[in-house]
Amino acid sequence: MHIRQATLTDLEFIIPLFDGYRQFYKQPSDIEGARSFLKERFTHNESTIYVAHTASNTQELVGFTQVYPLFSSVSMERMLLLNDLYIHPDHRGKGIGTLLINRVKELCTATGQKGIALQTGTTNPAQKLYERLGFTKDPDLHYFWAR
Repeated sequence: MHIRQATLTDLEFIIPLFDGYRQFYKQPSDIEGARSFLKERFTHNESTIYVAHTASNTQELVGFTQVYPLFSSVSMERMLLLNDLYIHPDHRGKGIGTLLINRVKELCTATGQKGIALQTGTTNPAQKLYERLGFTKDPDLHYFWAR
């Protein structure tokens, strides 16, 4: 399995994974919405997306993660928000999530960032993976305002 940073040329291959990710979180399928959302992130350089693919086919994507930049005013440092992580159901349990998260950790270290915040559903079974990879729950970050 190989991990690489995605580019706009990967858009059509990421869309089915992104749509599957959203459906995992009980959202209706929306291929055109996914296309528009992801294209904006690429076009405006607003996120970093890593994809997992087999050695034999760089366009057969089996998982992805998307991280967004954040800033801490208190520490006056940059950090990352690991907002999306999804592995196609046929490829779960093969260590792909670990590879993707470790690539985000490498980005964090290489760019001198404070750390990685992670946002996930409270019942997501992937929490065990996050904890195994050194993430800890932060009781200070539990408020959210919705319009």
